[in-house]
This record gives sequence, structure tokens and C-alpha cells, in this order.
Amino acid sequence: MLITNARVINEGKQFDADVLIVGERIERIAPQISCPAGHAMYDAKGRTLIPGMIDDQVHFREPGLTHKGNLATESAAAVAGGITSVFDMPNNNPTITTRERLAEKYAMAAGRMHSNYAFYFGAANDNAEEVARLQPDEACAVKVFMGASTGNMLVDDPTTLSAIFSRSKLMVVTHCEDTPMILVNEAAARARWGEDVPFEQHPLIRSEAACYASTELAVRLAKEHGARLHVLHLTTARELAFFAAGPVKDKQITVEACVHHLYFDERSYATRGADIKCNPAVKRAEDRVALVAAVKAGIIDVVATDHAPHTREEKDRSYFKAPSGLPLVQHALPMLLTLAARGELSLFDVVERTSHNVARLFGVQERGFIREGAYADLALIDPDQSFRVSRDSVRYHCGWSPLEGDTLTGQVEATWVNGDKVYDGGVLQPAPKGQRLRFASRF
Repeated sequence: MLITNARVINEGKQFDADVLIVGERIERIAPQISCPAGHAMYDAKGRTLIPGMIDDQVHFREPGLTHKGNLATESAAAVAGGITSVFDMPNNNPTITTRERLAEKYAMAAGRMHSNYAFYFGAANDNAEEVARLQPDEACAVKVFMGASTGNMLVDDPTTLSAIFSRSKLMVVTHCEDTPMILVNEAAARARWGEDVPFEQHPLIRSEAACYASTELAVRLAKEHGARLHVLHLTTARELAFFAAGPVKDKQITVEACVHHLYFDERSYATRGADIKCNPAVKRAEDRVALVAAVKAGIIDVVATDHAPHTREEKDRSYFKAPSGLPLVQHALPMLLTLAARGELSLFDVVERTSHNVARLFGVQERGFIREGAYADLALIDPDQSFRVSRDSVRYHCGWSPLEGDTLTGQVEATWVNGDKVYDGGVLQPAPKGQRLRFASRF
């Protein structure tokens, strides 16, 4: 296919170009290209072509929790949102804490996913030896839940933590919340309100202090053992003190923010309640402002979704019974484009944090950039087009979005995965085109 009349944003530059795709890859980028015989032509009409988003944190719920979502449905929603690759988390049922289960999950995904994919290997208190045996390219990284999670995946044994940080051949990524502190806060809230704790208490229960203590521990372990550490979904301004601005190639310790923590703040609980209940919690307005500024400054290296769907029935329960997590892959890029339309971020910031840096950080082979020879994983966006999120437009298996009723500025018009146009003008190609991602050295 020849994409004509595109405004390309890539590697800090914006320019008008045609992009020629041959097979799975970008063959040529030039101001004007004649359409070769046998090629379809797609007129971008001056809209903006960017590398497809690489989402380094999703929970697609398969195996074991497929009433919430599955690898096929959620990857379809992802490509409709301009996300061309995803890294899925290991807190499934059963948990992905053995290499055998990891291989089974890859087999489960083959031929079914609309986006490209990679899977995390999960650490547990009893599998440090399995983590040590894990080889590069078997997984995107090793996930350590240093806060409570689904299944037997809370890693709180100091000896196990040291073994994981010292022996893992892969980068360690962490969910940082201090569980004992959270349990104390939960008990205090239950004593006051019983089961009907107001959702506004969530950022106080899963508090700034609990996040800070756990992040401090993870950073200390990484420095002590010389491990590569990537801290997921940062939520507080205070934790930014552990991280520095600069290129990811120069960093031993990196950090991610999630779109909902850049978009919502504690005032959102009044109208959205359980819909934005997530771990770690959406916190204060000043935290949101600080996180956005840190994305712009290059302190926060990556922006992801932490897409985690639950059914409407599950979310409609009281505080302790309503699960944490929200579906986001269809709307993540438009949320970031909305921040750009407000002047809080630039389109260059969005592309750098959602594509380039993810590829650099994890060593994703030949993706994340619009370059000749790279895989043609692309998203065509209209940064000026506004639309209202409605339930009837939601593609998630769970059938709802926390953004219903919001007007977003910045629409995904089309998506290419491995050279195939898989989504265009609201129409999804039914045949899955996703491939397993491969990882080289870090850069």
C-alpha cells in the first residue's frame, strides 16, 4: 500500500511525506512516491501519521477471566485505538509463573490477536529459581507485584526479592504499593464506614505513603544489585524524586505513567466512583499536574494504559467488592491527544513516550519508529477532530468505558499492523494480523 499526503511525526520531526509499504515493512519514505503496480493507494488527506502505540501494560484477562475480556476482543479494541503492540500481564488464572504456562499463553494467542503481543513472566514468593532460568526473548520482562494482586503473586519475602533483582536476566518491572500500610488504612475505613466506604477514600487508603515506601524499596534493590528496573504506573509527585530526566539509554531505572493518572484526579470520584477505582489510585489534582509535567520533561519515560476490564455488574458493587481496574486501550491515544490539544503535552511528547521509548527500553525489534525497513505499525490520527465517547461505540468485551459522556479531541482514523490496514473509519478488519514481538538487546 502507498499512503499519500501524510503529515508524519517521528523522532522529533514533523514533515509531509508519502509512505510506501511492501509486505510487512516500510519500503520508502519520501515527499512524493509514484504508486507501484499492484499497490493500493490510501490518501491520508493531510492527517497525521505516527508510529502505532506500544502499550507496555495491559490485562487482557486470558486465561481464566474471559468473562471480562480476552486476547481477541481486547486486542481488537486496541487497534481501533491506534495501539499496534501490547505487553500483557501475568496475573491470570492460572498465573503465568512458570515457563510452561508462559509457552501455553503464547500458543493461546497465536492467530487470534489483532495487535502484536508479548507477555510478562510473573514473579512469586516461590519461583525465584524459575525467574533465574528465564531467557531473554521468552518474555518482555519479569513482573514483580510489590502490592496485592490477583492470585499468589504478592512478592513480599526479602530473600526472594533480592534473588529476583540479582539473578533475573530480564528487566524487572514493579507494581509499587506497600500492602501492610494499605491493610491498616482499609481497616480504619471499614471501622468508620463499614462496607459503604466512599470511593473518594480510595486514594487515601492506597495512599501516597504506601506508594512511596514501596517505590523506595524497589529503587534501593535495583541499585544494590545493579538490576534494570522499570517502575509502572507512578501516581504521586513525591515519587518523582527517585527518577531523572534524560534519554532512556542512559538510565538504569525508568518509570511509566498511565493515561488515567494523567487525565483524572481525585475530583473525578464524585461522578465516576468505582469506574475509576484502580491500583494504584488516581490521586490529587497536584499529582496529576506534576505527572503530566514529568512526561513532558522526560522524567517519565513511558506512557501506557494498564487496561484492566471488569464487567458492569462487578463495578456496580460497594467499595470493597468493586474490583480495581478500568478499560482504556480504545481511548488512550485520544486521551493523550486531548491533553495535547489543551497544551499540556505536544504530539512529539505523545509519540516519544508511547512508541519510541517503549521500543528502546524493552529492545523491541524493528518497531516503534517510522523508518525504512521497519515493520509498518502505524496510526493515522486527526488531532483536531473531537468526538463524544458513548457506550454504543465501545469495543471492549465488558461493554463500558469510564469516559462515557466525555468529549475527546484527537481521533484515530486508521491503523496498520505489520503492513495490513486493520482498522479504517470505524471498520475493523476481522482477520487478526498480530504477531509475537521479538526482543533484541535493550537498544
